[in-house]
Amino acid sequence: MNLGEQKYPHIFSPGKIGKMEVKNRIKYASTETNFNLRDGFVTDVEVAYMEAQAKSGAGIVTTQGAYTDPAGEGKGYVGMMGIWDDKYIPGLKRIADVIRKHGAKSMCQLMHCGRVGGVELDYTVGPSVVKQAIPRFREPVEMSKEKIQLTIQEHINGARRIVEAGFDSIEISGIVGYLISNFNSKYTNRRTDEYGGSVENRARFMREIIEGIRKEVGSDIPIVIRLCGEELLDDRGGNTPEECLQIIKIAEKSGIDALSVTIGWQESAVSVITRDIPMGNWLFIAERMKNNLKIPVCMAYRLFVPELPEKAIADGKLDFWEMCRPMIADPNLPRKIIEDRQEDIIPCMACNLCLARLFRDQPITCLVRPTVGYEGNPDWQITPAPKKKRVYVIGGGPAGMQCAVVAAQKGHDVSLFEKSDRLGGQLATASKGYFGDEEFSRLINYFSTQLKKNNVQVTLNRQMTEKDFADPLTAPDTVVLASGSYLSKSDIPGANRDNVFFAHDVIEGKVKPGKKVLVAGGRGLGIAVAQFLLGSGNSYEITMVEAQKKLGRDVNPSYIWRYVKKLKEGNVTVYKASKILEINDNGVVVENPESGKVTIAVDTVILSEPVHSRNELAEHLEYAVGELYTIGDAAKPRRAHNATMEGYRTGLKI
Repeated sequence: MNLGEQKYPHIFSPGKIGKMEVKNRIKYASTETNFNLRDGFVTDVEVAYMEAQAKSGAGIVTTQGAYTDPAGEGKGYVGMMGIWDDKYIPGLKRIADVIRKHGAKSMCQLMHCGRVGGVELDYTVGPSVVKQAIPRFREPVEMSKEKIQLTIQEHINGARRIVEAGFDSIEISGIVGYLISNFNSKYTNRRTDEYGGSVENRARFMREIIEGIRKEVGSDIPIVIRLCGEELLDDRGGNTPEECLQIIKIAEKSGIDALSVTIGWQESAVSVITRDIPMGNWLFIAERMKNNLKIPVCMAYRLFVPELPEKAIADGKLDFWEMCRPMIADPNLPRKIIEDRQEDIIPCMACNLCLARLFRDQPITCLVRPTVGYEGNPDWQITPAPKKKRVYVIGGGPAGMQCAVVAAQKGHDVSLFEKSDRLGGQLATASKGYFGDEEFSRLINYFSTQLKKNNVQVTLNRQMTEKDFADPLTAPDTVVLASGSYLSKSDIPGANRDNVFFAHDVIEGKVKPGKKVLVAGGRGLGIAVAQFLLGSGNSYEITMVEAQKKLGRDVNPSYIWRYVKKLKEGNVTVYKASKILEINDNGVVVENPESGKVTIAVDTVILSEPVHSRNELAEHLEYAVGELYTIGDAAKPRRAHNATMEGYRTGLKI
């Protein structure tokens, strides 16, 4: 028995769903990728991605949801798998085969996205016509009884194809605002026939799908269903937790073999999977299910570290630990736990870049794992370099650390120089924030460990200059400038006054603002410093001035609504589409389209922009070294995922 199996005996104990025996309690949960063709056919990219998950050591590996209808009404993502015709079986079989090849049990998910579907249509479908809360989605058309029966049969036909493709088990998706949840919820189901009204009637659509699939595939194939334990739609008249439990009990009685319990809808005005939600926050819902059901309960949602599911399984609150984002970040996560190498796990930052990409109709990518979607591409794999080089990486932020690790793994002699007394760059600053941002320290710790394990020589408090490269005999073969970016005061008249601070200095505690604060800039950094002040416990009076019509244009959509809500809760005054004209003795002069010029009395001004690349060394090194790269913010100020991607790709080039 491996050390990890000894530490987490319950996670690595055998489990069972229906008649299917599973080697451990880890389940890779269904995750859309947008890797497939628009006509629903499985691609080599998807197969390679799924094989990486199958190699992980997980007991169960679940496919993404497959849409069940030829019109694409159930298709919620442009690269979603299809299952509405037998022509898709060969592609599905490829996935089932690679999962089986690596010793995991395979599960294929059926998914009709309902009122959040029809991604390539000008309408959606649902049980009733209920106005959409999210602008991305189109108004639903009410389904007729004939349409309902057809949709039920399409699910049954899809289940048959799952079995014919060789999968061990079937999963039905009924979560987050997809079609089954649309019928189950009184928020979106206003029908007065036998498919609406009472809990039993609202659950009829789900029940008939389950019973039809069971009749089609027999008793040997396990059926799992994903359902909401809580919808978090109280403000819209959604189901109560008690009604959710009633519906889940109906599913159990109808013949499912296990429940994957989830929380919230896409329309829920409550954070569910973002960093501000503590890890393990939702385990009480799994416990409620365990206390009321006889079937196994699976759960994901902010269970990123093994200690939480291990205890939950040991305490009888959970049966299977599901993971989506943590295994996007590191598909080798289960195996690293088994081998007692948790320090080598690439930690998910719950940044939700993967989700943002899906909603922009793009393939998923990942802040912490640049190789997502390139698992089968040899050009993206780390292989030994043909010639060993001396490599200097200047800057210890995410771009520099990522590049240094990859270059070292290729066999180069790598040195990293950081001018400050710590690694992490802006990640280190961000980790000092509130509302879960301390989790960024997990990524810094990961990179620090990998730098050490790969023998990268790290020198802190070292400002590199052109003099360090003056002697060609001692100059390195390759230099990577990952020196980041900086804020300046040059763009605003009066910004050189003593009461004008930089956002980074405020977050790091180097300066203390006065009571009345104006934050210049409403992009990510400006919002971050405002939230830092709100979370500090001091009663700041905060004004924010942003030049654009919207705040946080560089912030992930799954976060910005939450951040705006926090700003409102903190009584932050926001001027949009506004310009700071000057800072003077009376305060800050702001020009606003509605109110014209106003002077805002403040004690402190905090600048979060403009941001400039710090790359002055580049012109001095152009002819001093044989190979020079400029990456991350040093090339152009952007977001962290751009930094890690460029760091990885540059490391491969060296």
